[in-house]
Amino acid sequence: MDSGIGQPVRRKEDVRLLRGAGRFSDDIDLPGQTYAVFLRSPHAHARILNIETAAARAAPGVMGVLTAADCVADGLDGITHTAMQIDAIDIKRPGLVNQDGSPAFDQPHLPLARDRARHVGEAVAMVVAETVAQAKDAAELIEIDYETLPAVTRQIAALETNAPVLWKEAPSNVAFDAMLGDAAATDAAFESAARVVEAEFVSNRIVNAQMEPRAAIGEFDAAAKRYILHAGSQGSHRLRTKLAEWLHQPEDRIRVISHDVGGGFGPRSVLYPEFALCTWAAWRLGRPVKWTCERSEAFVTDFQARDLITQAGLAFDANGHITAMRVTLYGNVGGNTVSYVPLVNGSRIVSTVYDVPLACVRVIGVLTNTLPSVHYRGAGRPQAMHAMERLLDIAAGRMGIDHIDLRRRNLIAADAFPYVNPTGLTYDCGEFETNMDAVIRLSNLDGFAGRKAESQSRGRLRGLGVANFIETPVGAPIERAEIEVRADETVVLDIGTQSQGQGHETSFAQVISEWLGVPFEAVEMHTGDTDRLAVGGGTHSDRSIRMGGKVMVDASDQIIAKGKTIASHLLEAAEADVEFVPGRFTVAGTDRSIGIFEVARAAEGGCGDREGLVFGEVITRARYKAN
Repeated sequence: MDSGIGQPVRRKEDVRLLRGAGRFSDDIDLPGQTYAVFLRSPHAHARILNIETAAARAAPGVMGVLTAADCVADGLDGITHTAMQIDAIDIKRPGLVNQDGSPAFDQPHLPLARDRARHVGEAVAMVVAETVAQAKDAAELIEIDYETLPAVTRQIAALETNAPVLWKEAPSNVAFDAMLGDAAATDAAFESAARVVEAEFVSNRIVNAQMEPRAAIGEFDAAAKRYILHAGSQGSHRLRTKLAEWLHQPEDRIRVISHDVGGGFGPRSVLYPEFALCTWAAWRLGRPVKWTCERSEAFVTDFQARDLITQAGLAFDANGHITAMRVTLYGNVGGNTVSYVPLVNGSRIVSTVYDVPLACVRVIGVLTNTLPSVHYRGAGRPQAMHAMERLLDIAAGRMGIDHIDLRRRNLIAADAFPYVNPTGLTYDCGEFETNMDAVIRLSNLDGFAGRKAESQSRGRLRGLGVANFIETPVGAPIERAEIEVRADETVVLDIGTQSQGQGHETSFAQVISEWLGVPFEAVEMHTGDTDRLAVGGGTHSDRSIRMGGKVMVDASDQIIAKGKTIASHLLEAAEADVEFVPGRFTVAGTDRSIGIFEVARAAEGGCGDREGLVFGEVITRARYKAN
């Protein structure tokens, strides 16, 4: 099929996006909507002594001025982000626990600072007015008395004895301190090693800076008693769950809609305070409330990423084989506990593709007066790969071994699977040496010296880097797809994974087109609306095709199975004799056949089988949930 999986086709979404016809969060305007502005802390750490809002409340166009006191009055506390993810293999246990067996510190995230501001940009008050300008003017009238406190922004400094304490519940600023591997055996291996290399690697904090700034529109349907949030996200169902928890409402009272999303990369997977506050304010004020983040505001409000210090060492025998690895990870989790995912992922995969018999990995999450850090672009795994590959380069130089040869000596053998790495992670498959050799061949490594000399003759420098990579698929193991084959020769797909620019409308349509044998152009995809689909895992952790593709194929198989039942009646044949070829049901050994859309039309018409069963909904909709 010329439009099936892997075929070059024009992207379905490109026409509307390139013409400016996309529908992003800021494009949404609702009748009677108001506008929110947030007054934010200018201090990294400060006690809030008093907030005076009378002048702001009396300002022109102001609908309301909300503070943490109003949240408390309505019985609302902090957002529960569930920072410590579940284990990727065993969902009954957390990803990491403290060395003493206690759970990690996970403080609910106050959407408006109550008694203390813990980072620059933390929201302290919310102003809602008829226009953005009126809201900004009113925000300037709010008077806040701060008592500035000592602040600490780097994780090593935050662990010092005299460091400022952010939360009394974590007096040492340690969110968690976990250990993986065998510490005693690892230490012994280092003591007896022929060669030891050690180094520290710093992964700087970064700002995500998606192309589309965050925006949210909250509304409340008084008749249905339902809260509705329009906001770009990587998982509207996750936002619904967390919003329901915060509002103390059942999930069926919450609807979250994500339209087009201009970039995600991980940080859009969580419920931001502003999203929750706009939804709550809409209920409180009886009007829709819209907020759009300004670019300068995003730099002090969007959850950030990385900020990891890795202290790592490798022990070798006399032949250049790794005997042990020792690692300490210091993660700067920020002022609120939003996500420990990068530290969980990175700690489990530190040995990467190499046969490391022993390891000890200590993982320390540290609280500081900075924005919360969250999962972003590989969520800790690239930092683990970088540390290992740099250590190997250092070791190769010190031992006088070619850097590729040193890697080859230590790669996990192809016949070693299933392989359990020293932190307990099982690798089901891998051909690491084959992959490395393929890259060496394709890169024309033998010709590098000539290319380097030629570049040098032109005053240019040329270098060579070698690195191996391994992926560890994670992410919520829940996804759902619903496929409806309609009599009007369209196919409607509802699915829980959501696009932030990846081209799901195109790639998903190709999967459906190939599996069902329907025209690529006939497939219509819907996603991001919790009212259209009961559950959905969202898009993160490379799960779109891995999980979304699985449920689409299985739902398509259900369509085919149900279609055979109907086709057997229409073709007057035994169901066992009905076969499916792309787009058509045929009777084996005959020229009798019927198209999938003809079957759909018969189903919609209330076709009955020989036993009088009605198939009105049999082919029109198939649901599949993968757990």
